[in-house]
Amino acid sequence: MVGRWAHPEAVCSCLHDHAVVMVEDADLREALLRGISENGVPTIETQWVPPSKLAEIGPTFSKIAKPTLQCMFAPAD
Repeated sequence: MVGRWAHPEAVCSCLHDHAVVMVEDADLREALLRGISENGVPTIETQWVPPSKLAEIGPTFSKIAKPTLQCMFAPAD
């Protein structure tokens, strides 16, 4: 059994389809998409979001933790 992590393009597609859609806030979602496209993993740099939303970064990662892990380690289809 080979996980999706062995196929980075499948992980990025899965993250976009399952993890990012859970983020309702447009600024945080945009920062998360930027992090995925630049780093290949969910990342949010503090300079990518307005200062008023810095406290929301942690809860955003908590919200996407389960679908992110499923995308990275679930068996490839």
